[in-house]
Amino acid sequence: MTAPTKGNPASYFPAIEKKYGRPVEEWIDLINSSPLTKHMELVSWLKSEHGLGHGHANALVAHTLANRR
Repeated sequence: MTAPTKGNPASYFPAIEKKYGRPVEEWIDLINSSPLTKHMELVSWLKSEHGLGHGHANALVAHTLANRR
């Protein structure tokens, strides 16, 4: 398995979809619908409420927040 490219959160997306069985767009919609706004709050929420690992949660949040701007 090839390691994700540093600085490119989207490189984690195939592994996220495979591991959790949900499309990335569903995770992005979930993040966007959350009242939380801070990066680490969202990461912690995905980990505690949805069972994601830290790296996967971090990649999803980083990508989502970067595309909000």
